Amino acid sequence: WDMIRAIARSVVAVRAPPLSSCRVLASSMAEENTTVFGRILRGEIAVPFIYEDDKCVAFRDAAPQAPTHFLVIPRKHIPKLSDATPEQKELLGHLMLTAAEVARSLGIEESGYRLVVNNGADAGQTVFHLHIHVLAGRSLSWPPG
Repeated sequence: WDMIRAIARSVVAVRAPPLSSCRVLASSMAEENTTVFGRILRGEIAVPFIYEDDKCVAFRDAAPQAPTHFLVIPRKHIPKLSDATPEQKELLGHLMLTAAEVARSLGIEESGYRLVVNNGADAGQTVFHLHIHVLAGRSLSWPPG
């Protein structure tokens, strides 16, 4: 238990900077991003975040496809996954871990959830700013689509 407590303390200690710092950073990173997500990051569209740190934000999907449906988006504008560079692998991992953390906080970890990343128009991507959909709260069939 001591090791678990130590890990938990270190995770909390590494937690996000003050939200005011995040918003300034978000504004500068989103300046050239003309997508709806860029507008959200700049505060032009008010969306309550369910998670926020210096690298990403999470918020509920405006058109949910499941009882629980939220998005995790990086503050840095990456149009689609195939545009990510090897230098961004830490950020990509951070997005996945954030999705899991938010899922835990919403109580959907036990029953399960699905992560979806659409890459390009033919895959169903409509907003060209990389984002992870997290869906839960109902049985999800396979294959999707």
